[in-house]
Amino acid sequence: MSITLDQVTKHYAGAPVVNDVSLDIGDGEFFVLLGPSGSGKSTLLRAIAGLSGVDHGRIALHGRDVTHVAARKRGVGLVFQNYALFRHMTVAENIEFALRVRHMRAQARRQRRQELLRLVALEGLDQRLPAQLSGGQQQRVAVARALAHKPEVLLLDEPFGALDAKIREELRRTIRQVQRELGITTVLVTHDQEEAFAMADRIGVMNLGRLLEMGAPHDLYSRPATRFVATFLGAANLILARCTPDGVQMGANTVAAAERPPGVEEREVVAVVRPEEVEVAASRDALSSAYLARGVVNEVVFTGALESLRVRLEDGAQAPLLAQANGDAGASLLVTRTRHEQRGFEIHPGQSVAIGVRRVHVLPTPLSSFTACAASAALADALSRQPLLAELAERMKTRIAMRAEPQLGVPDAACAADSPFVGTTAIASQTDCAQRAEWLLRRGAKDLLVLPEQAAVPQRVLIHWMGEAARSATLAASASALRHLSAEAVYVGIFPEQSASAHPQHGMRELLDARSEAQLAHGLEMRTELRFGDVAQQLARRLAEAPAQMLIVGVAELTRFAERFRGLLDGGQWPVLIVYRGSP
Repeated sequence: MSITLDQVTKHYAGAPVVNDVSLDIGDGEFFVLLGPSGSGKSTLLRAIAGLSGVDHGRIALHGRDVTHVAARKRGVGLVFQNYALFRHMTVAENIEFALRVRHMRAQARRQRRQELLRLVALEGLDQRLPAQLSGGQQQRVAVARALAHKPEVLLLDEPFGALDAKIREELRRTIRQVQRELGITTVLVTHDQEEAFAMADRIGVMNLGRLLEMGAPHDLYSRPATRFVATFLGAANLILARCTPDGVQMGANTVAAAERPPGVEEREVVAVVRPEEVEVAASRDALSSAYLARGVVNEVVFTGALESLRVRLEDGAQAPLLAQANGDAGASLLVTRTRHEQRGFEIHPGQSVAIGVRRVHVLPTPLSSFTACAASAALADALSRQPLLAELAERMKTRIAMRAEPQLGVPDAACAADSPFVGTTAIASQTDCAQRAEWLLRRGAKDLLVLPEQAAVPQRVLIHWMGEAARSATLAASASALRHLSAEAVYVGIFPEQSASAHPQHGMRELLDARSEAQLAHGLEMRTELRFGDVAQQLARRLAEAPAQMLIVGVAELTRFAERFRGLLDGGQWPVLIVYRGSP
């Protein structure tokens, strides 16, 4: 591999800006780091270049560990957005600068300069000053200068940001052509999705310091694994649906052709429908795709080759709940139509239409939505505004439903819940919380979030599971939650006290296996810790060691649950997500 990053972490003011990033980039690959401002992508690029140190992890270039090697000795070329040309030097002098520093002979410098000017299509402009060049030409000079000393890796930090659209497109083509001709491993940082699609062999999407997903552009767009990637790589309609044996149920209708992850049981899921996969017609019979609902066209926008619509589902329609940024149910669908579709069926604002979907992709996330559950409607409403719950729902672009369960006031009640529990159930941390949690788990809740009144977004998430049967589900839920948290993940392996002296190697193997499965199966980077003693006591001690922590714990059976977790849950100070996949 040309570039290898292993659990690279960088903190500023105590907060992780780059959070446990591991990545392999192949020889000659054009890799794009894509993400919004503040996602950590430029910091990661600077760490690869050697312009910024790392607090943890390892960086290797072509098999050589360069974590603590100076930037000038790493063999990389770097291009910035602001060109960083020497204003008083000519084009020729700028390009030759790195060669002169390396004491290359004048004739060899001139020959290399001419090669590079031809490569970036600037022949004949040797003697001009930067001020005499256009923005696009100046950036070409910056690229030529970065390539002058024949680096093994080329790093581009948003090089097109200051250019207008047409010049940006031309320069993209030039750089991609140069990269292919030289076969140089290249990493581009950008927040522009179109730029990433046009240039990348592979894209890595970053948010909150984490590398969320990697893959070929088409694969990431068509089959994203996370809500953030689904909505950041182009427009997307996120729909709360339900997996069934027959397909994916959205409202009253089931789409058999939906793409869903293997092994997903019957449960609530988040479905992605791209705007171009939505069809509108005058009637249900006129649709060539699976019927979803009827709607009213709120907005029609002409954008040239495409027409963009916003269609609100009609009142009374048995429609899906849409997971939008504000969590509102029944929000409008975004639809795009080609010129051919426009000619076949003209649409105007206020028009009633039938809505169909051609293709649905189900996200492999176990955390779909939240339900604030309390003994009364007023208490459930208050819980829905708890800071951590509200922040998570906003970041996940999902809803918080409210549910009154009077039996929660009598936690030893034997009656069954009136209806199935949907999504992640949230309850307040209070007296008898462990008993109330067991009551809910025995009556169908699968993921249960216990929230202290003022718990805020955590800086560290501790992960533990009790029994191998809970392992996979716990890792999946942890990965899903941590994609929306700028927090460090730590797996705490806890074994009986007598194991400390008798079989310590077993504990170490468990930590390595857990980290490997988290990385390979769930894309989750996590640290590991080994402890010995009672599980609940050790977890409580670890939580008490630092502020702003959260616990995710998996359980496979509920025997003595309330007794074991009373110390953690009853009036606890820490948010706890309980992942349960056993039978009640």
